[in-house]
Amino acid sequence: MTRLFQSNDQTLRRMCYLTIKEMANISEDVIIVTSSLTKDMTGKEDVYRGPAIRALCRITDGTMLQAIERYMKQAIVDKVPSVSSSALVSSLHMMKISYDVVKRWINEAQEAASSDNIMVQLYVNQSYGKKKKALASNWKCSFCGISSVCRHESPLFDFIESCLRNKHEMVIYEAASAIIHLPNCTARELAPAVSVLQLFCSSPKPVLRYAAVRTLNKVAMKHPSAVTACNLDLENLITDSNRSIATLAITTLLKTGSESSVDRLMKQISSFVSEISDEFKVVVVQAISALCQKYPRKHSVMMTFLSNMLRDDGGFEYKRAIVDCIISIIEENPESKESGLAHLCEFIEDCEHTVLATKILHLLGKEGPRTPSPSKYIRFIFNRVVLENEAVRAAAVSALAKFGAQNENLLPSILVLLQRCMMDSDDEVRDRATFYLNVLQQRQIALNAAYIFNGLTVSVPGMEKALHQYTLEPSDKPFDMKTVPLATAPIFEQKAGNARASYNQVLGKAVSIQVAIMILDVCKQFDCTNTLNDQLLERVTVQMEPSDAYDVICCIPAPSLAYNQPGMCYTLVQMPQDDPTAVACTFSCTMKFTVRDCDPNTGVPDEDGYDDEYVLEDLEVTVSDHIQKVLKPNFAAAWEEVGDDFEKEETFALGSIKTLDEAVNNIIKFLGMQPCERSDKVPENKNSHTLYLAGVYRGGCDVLVRSRLALGDGVTMQVTVRSKEEMPVDVILASVG
Repeated sequence: MTRLFQSNDQTLRRMCYLTIKEMANISEDVIIVTSSLTKDMTGKEDVYRGPAIRALCRITDGTMLQAIERYMKQAIVDKVPSVSSSALVSSLHMMKISYDVVKRWINEAQEAASSDNIMVQLYVNQSYGKKKKALASNWKCSFCGISSVCRHESPLFDFIESCLRNKHEMVIYEAASAIIHLPNCTARELAPAVSVLQLFCSSPKPVLRYAAVRTLNKVAMKHPSAVTACNLDLENLITDSNRSIATLAITTLLKTGSESSVDRLMKQISSFVSEISDEFKVVVVQAISALCQKYPRKHSVMMTFLSNMLRDDGGFEYKRAIVDCIISIIEENPESKESGLAHLCEFIEDCEHTVLATKILHLLGKEGPRTPSPSKYIRFIFNRVVLENEAVRAAAVSALAKFGAQNENLLPSILVLLQRCMMDSDDEVRDRATFYLNVLQQRQIALNAAYIFNGLTVSVPGMEKALHQYTLEPSDKPFDMKTVPLATAPIFEQKAGNARASYNQVLGKAVSIQVAIMILDVCKQFDCTNTLNDQLLERVTVQMEPSDAYDVICCIPAPSLAYNQPGMCYTLVQMPQDDPTAVACTFSCTMKFTVRDCDPNTGVPDEDGYDDEYVLEDLEVTVSDHIQKVLKPNFAAAWEEVGDDFEKEETFALGSIKTLDEAVNNIIKFLGMQPCERSDKVPENKNSHTLYLAGVYRGGCDVLVRSRLALGDGVTMQVTVRSKEEMPVDVILASVG
């Protein structure tokens, strides 16, 4: 029998394992194959390991079990499902022989429960069922966590719901937590979990109260209405002796309570906020920030509370959360601007965090000049030049320059302060002061807008690379900033490098496209991947048929596409010459290639091939592909900088649009431009709104759009476009019309 273990025939080896199992009860010498079975169960061939484990456990008695215990533990947590299942099912049988030994494998069984394989989970379930009730409770807790990734229609969801009626509190909580963390869970599905957590809120055990209120706090972030039924229980926890529980209770109520309860809750939390840790203070600040967005009219109460917290001692994360919250209130509620800036000015008088100080100074430079009394902020800013480190001093100089550029009556005082800054010991501070002083002395609105308010809109690494290249190749021509790619817009979309406008669109299953729009031409790069392992594609081209006046100039094929190997082909298209404003076009795309069949194993192709083609989805080029987003922090200054030489204005009726929000979103999406001055946010209960958009048209020309919207039976839109060239203005108005 032992010689059969040397055979490489899988069928014969498996028959050998079956024979050993059948002879276990009738032969006294079966034990001599133990070493061979142990060698197989720890070997590299997975096909032998599972049967070897089952056979070994069949012939092992209580006296030999400890000798193979180490191997069994390793097999239970093995990554191969067949090996893990074999070890688990064998442990079920061996419990009858030696329960105390097998009981020690509980930790390995818990680890195996995280397997995605259904059979492994089944055997873990059965192995727990054979153990004592306490161990069964542990298993149910673990299994609830695993089941939380299931779908709502899965049988595992019914199992989780049944655990809500378990007599063990640990199991009930884990089941409730699993339901709450289910993806796309509705309020109706949350109801049973919220009900049991509500009962835990009145438990005499602090750990249960803490677990319940912390979990309800998470639910309130996405489903505040589902937690409303627990408000009375949460209010009882406000006076809890455990400050962590009380804090979580109040922050949950802030998310679920009504506007009328805000004042009372803020007063209650003020009584003990100084006694809690920074971690929970951050939770409180986050709840207040969410509440400000929900009830903007309560910003004065929130601002007072936050300013008091800002004066207390605390770490960087705590202070940063408060500063971010105050800044968001200022941006969302213009009427709170002056009080918010005053609190931040007071904070930077004794701020030890450079990051926060520079952030506040940047905000002061942006918002301070627009307030009714901008002069009152100058003292706070110049104090930073005198008292702070180099980074803060440099930020303060930039803020001072913005006040001088926007307020004519403050300009003489600002020039004097900048002259003092030129004597600073730091190079950065001196350079900034010198630069801004020279710009401001010119007293030109265009210079102020370009170099103080809005600054450079190009990519800094790109400019560094372009300048380095310019120094390597001396030229009589001045350096052209238009050769530098623009800075990435603050959105999640990605732009192709060095392109004036681009986008990425998936066509079919194995072709993607990047479109680079230049001044006169459009270059399309098709990234192709061969997904067929039995074919070699050669001379791959994408033929494009335009629907309008575009002309296809040439195509560059991909020479060869082997299986799963990407390749690129190009198509160059010329834009219309007769009507330059006709920038939108739809292209029908067909990929043509020569197919050579090949062996999937060796990849060797046949000598002969045949032509074939694959129809791709249509490719659309719209006006948004000719414009790249650029943020103008000060739109009014940029508007004056561009001037009205090529300004044009038209009025349109948007009859199919019923709300201002919908109109704003559609305009931004259609034009592909960057909203400025937070004009993409429409205030509540307003019948009119002004949208400011900025971008760069192909070729590097700035284009600005001011869209005034009025709500009536539909939406009426008055569009005013400015640019330094006439072409972008005509293109935008023609596309909108």
